[in-house]
Amino acid sequence: MADDLELDRQVCFALYAASRAVTQLYRPLLDALGLTYPQYLVMLVLWEHGPTTVKELGRRLELDSGTLSPLLKRLETANLVTRRRLAADERSVEVHLTDAGRSLRSRATTVPRKVSAATGLTSHELRSLRRDLVRLTEAVGSSRLDPDQP
Repeated sequence: MADDLELDRQVCFALYAASRAVTQLYRPLLDALGLTYPQYLVMLVLWEHGPTTVKELGRRLELDSGTLSPLLKRLETANLVTRRRLAADERSVEVHLTDAGRSLRSRATTVPRKVSAATGLTSHELRSLRRDLVRLTEAVGSSRLDPDQP
């Protein structure tokens, strides 16, 4: 009988190892752009949607403000984004791309293709994997485990 506590039976470890491997795959590509992986994710949202509030960035990237604020500060120091308080609601801060941030997009266009090719998976397999991971994230996000339940 297999032991449920064997490392090779753990979904969490397979996800952790895959996440680390994929993030490492991105590293040299993003280093060439002067971005970290979390900064790349912020830039993806801004390239796709334009000016976005910090709150919306946090929601889209599933990051809290304590993680997002220093990340945005580094992007601002690199002259890739600016942050502005909204006149209509001074509590809200909107993030805008600078000219340098917009122009970086053209240099980043090869990143997804290079990463996809390096996985060895077909485009169909990658779409299916992504769909399964989104479903898993949603299912886990809506679950509440009782630590006292056997």
